[in-house]
Amino acid sequence: MASITIRNLEELLKAELRRLAAKNNRSMEEEARNILRTWLTQTYQPARDLGQAIHQRFALLGGVDLLAIEGNPLRTSIEF
Repeated sequence: MASITIRNLEELLKAELRRLAAKNNRSMEEEARNILRTWLTQTYQPARDLGQAIHQRFALLGGVDLLAIEGNPLRTSIEF
């Protein structure tokens, strides 16, 4: 299994992690693992392509309805 070290963690964030871990009868390390596991398996899903990546990035902001624009071709076709 891999290990990570998190440096420069704000004291308020550390205190909240400690409080949450105590509430759930876990160590701070296990609570951090659980938070990461939950977020990565339920919230985050890797995008398959650029379009999906962009959609996922902005999905929480809501959608936009665009009006269809009826247009004419820029050029007329040439007949030989």
